[in-house]
Amino acid sequence: MTPPQLSSEHPLHAAPVVAHLERSGFVESVHHGVVAATGTEGELEVSLGPVGVPIFPRSSNKPVQTAAMVRQGLDLPGPLLALVSASHNGESFHRDGVREILASAGLTEAALQNTPDRPIYQPERERWIAEGLAPTPIGQNCSGKHAGMLATCVINGWDTDSYRDPSHPLQVAIAETLAELSGESIAATGVDGCGAPVMAISTVGLARAFGRLASSPGDSPEGRVAASIREHPEYLGGTDRDVTALIEGVPGLVAKDGAEAVYAVGLADGRGVAVKITDGNQRARTVVTRAALVALGVTADLSMLDADPVLGHGDPVGSVTAVGFDA
Repeated sequence: MTPPQLSSEHPLHAAPVVAHLERSGFVESVHHGVVAATGTEGELEVSLGPVGVPIFPRSSNKPVQTAAMVRQGLDLPGPLLALVSASHNGESFHRDGVREILASAGLTEAALQNTPDRPIYQPERERWIAEGLAPTPIGQNCSGKHAGMLATCVINGWDTDSYRDPSHPLQVAIAETLAELSGESIAATGVDGCGAPVMAISTVGLARAFGRLASSPGDSPEGRVAASIREHPEYLGGTDRDVTALIEGVPGLVAKDGAEAVYAVGLADGRGVAVKITDGNQRARTVVTRAALVALGVTADLSMLDADPVLGHGDPVGSVTAVGFDA
């Protein structure tokens, strides 16, 4: 099979360096990326790289997807609503929560169509391997989203077998909500790692969507989703997750990490940040997000976004550092 030919002129190829890895005073590696930060009215305030070029936000889309489900009648307690937005660790309370969402709609784990996997939380993953437990849909980090999608279908009388089809009423409603909050049309639709559709918007559109989500009135669907994330960040991520620590550490903030090195953040006053590291390497994602938040004027302790030190013979000898931001 002949591989597809991709243009070397794609705008992401020209993205600037936004982080470098320094070892013993020597720059060893660099990461290119796109960074957008928007103001309280959705206007662009910080821009690095081609911020208007569409990207797949991957799981960073999940809080907006959840808002679309709430608009369509999904009504869950705060912890479970946060779990619908989650890329969860697969800890026991996450799995129990997914079962509770399914049970509220008269469904069981058998209805889940997300990709089987073991929990991403390493101690739990190792336990499953040691005990010979096979990968399952409920153990996979997107099972909360899929349970929420199924429950929304039941509420509306929609078919549950085809809920992952982009033409399904659920996915149409999600696309409409994402377009509204981002302020732009959906540029492309693909298949996410979990099997559900993933919809492309620009980095600046993602930042705008999160600013709007975070600043929405508390009684609106978006406001309810934002409150669930702020009040129950352990359900959004879990133990030892930087996204959980970030939400806990900055009052009013909502955030969601995504595969291929995406991070989206919304502040209570309507400002937003979105980061895409173009090589997909996760190690630069947090330090660049921290630099973007500082550039936007956030003064809270953001040490949870520090990268692990670069080691030499077991000792710290360097670091991953954001570059390209104004001092």
